[in-house]
Amino acid sequence: MNIFSKIGFPKAKEKFSIGLDIGTQSIKCVKLKINEAVELVNFDFEEGQLDPTEALKKIRHAQDADLVNISFCGSSTVIRYVNFLRMNKAELKQALKFEAQKHIPFSIDEVDLDAEILKNDLPENKMLVLIAAIKKELMRQRHKTLENAGLRPNIIDIDSIALVNAFNFNYPKIDVPENKSICLLNIGASISNVNILDNRIPRLSRDIHSAGANFTRKIMDIFELDFKAAEALKIKPEGGGLATDSQSHKPEGGGLATDSQSHNPDPERANKVKAGVESVLINLAAEIRTSFDYYESQNSSSVAKIFLSGGGSKIAGLTEMLSACLGIPVEPWDAFKQIKISDKIDAQRLNNFSGQFNVAVGLALRQR
Repeated sequence: MNIFSKIGFPKAKEKFSIGLDIGTQSIKCVKLKINEAVELVNFDFEEGQLDPTEALKKIRHAQDADLVNISFCGSSTVIRYVNFLRMNKAELKQALKFEAQKHIPFSIDEVDLDAEILKNDLPENKMLVLIAAIKKELMRQRHKTLENAGLRPNIIDIDSIALVNAFNFNYPKIDVPENKSICLLNIGASISNVNILDNRIPRLSRDIHSAGANFTRKIMDIFELDFKAAEALKIKPEGGGLATDSQSHKPEGGGLATDSQSHNPDPERANKVKAGVESVLINLAAEIRTSFDYYESQNSSSVAKIFLSGGGSKIAGLTEMLSACLGIPVEPWDAFKQIKISDKIDAQRLNNFSGQFNVAVGLALRQR
């Protein structure tokens, strides 16, 4: 199985390609036309994924979709960066099962494997190889879900590799001081992906089970709100359309105020939200710092900057707070920076989902 292709640019042959990022709370879909240039011709965002089948059916009809590129993350996936003795691709394919067993925590019979040579000029006749594994049972479940919606998987990837592909395509040159690396941090609903790149080459990938929903649950506890109301307050704490504290306990209508109740900013409420976000962020930042420390102990470079994406990155003030916690610059990155936007696209709606299509773009850039 081909889990991923070489990290780089799409081929020039014209083609429509669909990337489908199926998350725990939403599905993000990107449809690209890939010719001499890459153009976004359509997109979709469907919320609420207890049962994604109906949402996938809507996407299939809206995008005239059949084949889609999908990806996985979490505890049923593994990415390892391993130094091998130098060999060609055919030799690597033959050696993969034996070598991979040393580095992945699953039985080889449980997973589909793939590998890619990232760097073949290491000292001592060695090369850097990315090994990727996905549990077969997880893939069977996802295949069944797609089949029920009338879709077929084309290319299967891992979220972290899709993010790297999207970033490298849109940011072909990043000015980083010598002996410095960058981090791509994607904060989803239930999982945050940490990826450290050295000279555009990924060197460490890790999934952290602390993400946007952790922040939301904290705000739910502080204000006694339902999930939807806490999500709104998390993003716009001073004017998110929520009632004041005396009005914001879980009412029958879900905790959202009417316009007449919500037009005045509430600095005290915003400060409570910030304190709640910071308490969760401390734990996430500690996990990120652990990843940085491990990387720096294995390499001669250190992380100089974080590029942020994901639905969880839209939390008010998160960029500044994360930068303060880790002591390095943090900034969002644009998955459409080098992609032409069709005149038919609703630019305002696309902007409303800023930072949430990065995985889907990386998937859509993939071609057979």
